[in-house]
Amino acid sequence: MGARYEEFRNRVALVTGGSSGIGRATAAAFAAEGARVVIGSRHQETGEQAAAMVRDAGGEALWIRADVSRDEDVESLVAAVTDNFGRIDYAFNAAGVSGAIQFIPMQSGGDFDSTVGTNLKGVFLSLKYEIPAMVQHGGGAIVNISAVSGILGSPGASIYAATKSANLALTRAAALEFAGSGIRVNAVCPGVIQTEGLDRTWQTIPGVSIEGVKKQAMQEIPAGRLGRPGEVAAAVLWLCSDAASYVTGQAIVVDGGLSIR
Repeated sequence: MGARYEEFRNRVALVTGGSSGIGRATAAAFAAEGARVVIGSRHQETGEQAAAMVRDAGGEALWIRADVSRDEDVESLVAAVTDNFGRIDYAFNAAGVSGAIQFIPMQSGGDFDSTVGTNLKGVFLSLKYEIPAMVQHGGGAIVNISAVSGILGSPGASIYAATKSANLALTRAAALEFAGSGIRVNAVCPGVIQTEGLDRTWQTIPGVSIEGVKKQAMQEIPAGRLGRPGEVAAAVLWLCSDAASYVTGQAIVVDGGLSIR
């Protein structure tokens, strides 16, 4: 199938958390449309593998190490993108962690700090450095990662849900601040998406099996199945495309109907 979004050709897309899951699927989707892709992530092995996957498919990709909870890392990441490619046209701020799955009294301050540091501070820092780079070249489109749990809440994942809710507020604020500068800022709210990270998270829940949790989840999702990373990637690309040129400050929910049961 040919490219759906011709405007992506030879443009530059930055994907944080692009070495796995939804981020990796989105990096591949951008590249398939002709964009030059930069993947930012903490782990070299998976980051290089993701970039190689894009290149093996005929795309152009570069991996750069970055921990989005660190100000200097994000500043260096954005600078490296502009140094290598001259600009940033699109950004998907997808880096995130699930944190511990425990009720609030059992949560630790350390887990709070690490989850907020990646999920919330990481999105804030990404916006902080991506936006000026985009303004310099006349605008761009940014999509932040949120989650259905940021809308509904999530027992056992209170800190994670809080960060995802806060990301929606950051998205709306940034959209209002820079709409006049040609920058659109939106969010995606995935539901239960089948990724390696989801399996790792479910493995930490005591007394249950992954298959048991999956079966229960599918019973609660009106679509009757888990989502695929590529389905979230499709929403991200649409939000970045010219087809969404009048859309900013919004959140697209990709959850198989879970949030409207």
